[in-house]
Amino acid sequence: MKTNYLKIGLLSLGFGFLLFVSCKEEAYEVPKAKDGLQNDIIKRSLGPNVAGSTLDFAYAAAILPDQGNLTSISVEASIVGDEGTMLENKSYATSSTGADVGVVVGDPATVNGNSMEVKFTKDTSASTLRYSYKIPAAAKGKAVTFTFRAKASNGQEITLKTEAYAIRNMDMALDLTGKDGAACFFSVADLKWYTAAEAAANPDKIDFVYLYRALPTVTYAHSLVAPTADTGYFPSFTLPAGLTNKTKIVKAWTVRDQQLARLQYSVFVDDMDLEDKSFADAPDFAINLKAEAGIWVQTADGKYNAYVFVNSVNNTTKEMKISVKRLQVK
Repeated sequence: MKTNYLKIGLLSLGFGFLLFVSCKEEAYEVPKAKDGLQNDIIKRSLGPNVAGSTLDFAYAAAILPDQGNLTSISVEASIVGDEGTMLENKSYATSSTGADVGVVVGDPATVNGNSMEVKFTKDTSASTLRYSYKIPAAAKGKAVTFTFRAKASNGQEITLKTEAYAIRNMDMALDLTGKDGAACFFSVADLKWYTAAEAAANPDKIDFVYLYRALPTVTYAHSLVAPTADTGYFPSFTLPAGLTNKTKIVKAWTVRDQQLARLQYSVFVDDMDLEDKSFADAPDFAINLKAEAGIWVQTADGKYNAYVFVNSVNNTTKEMKISVKRLQVK
């Protein structure tokens, strides 16, 4: 093996010295497994914890084969999760190609109140199970913790309690499709699109209107316009009577929130972003919007601030799909 030398200059008592140190590589040794039942956990999800989204974990437990097998793994949430909360009965490992490979190791999880448990049906001394917690609306503004437990055939039991995860106050709605000339009236309070007839019956709920126009004189395309905008922003369109909300709208071209976009971006709009957003001198329209753009919105009554992400637009069907984060600020 080639010897490496580290040259260190020392200055002492007015004299200069050169010190040569020989560095020798040590052979790698596989760490020795510890005695007894062991466990660990990794949080797999990123971003703000929002009602309707999930908190995802990978929980691993292991014991030396000559000391026994795993008999069960369970998890208890401090707040009951929504439908969709699940503890998988597959143990996952990563293949040489980087793919996740799952092998069934037990019966499907049984549910008892806040708890879920998988009982092992295969002899295994090491396993990693995935747990997905669907955040309920009841948890907004609170904190949730999780207690994971593993049991072995030799009678040993081990427990791991997570830190407290703060659940945001915001609401989130995904993949809401507006269609020009049909369900094109959007309510931030209700997080839904209304038809013209529905908008006329609920005029105080409508915050902006979706229109698509291919105009020869201006690039209008896919636009979101408040009912109070100048009539020039409503080409060939008649508003139902009674729509008077002057919604404040600010364009955002690069805020590709990962939870709304579900793409590769590591950007997240959080409660604080919605609380602190300034709408001073904001207009009441946003024209020529494109996919992966968005708008910041404040409702006319100042009750809600929201971020609206444009997931996709379609010139042929005259549709826009949006996803929204919304916070009550008043």
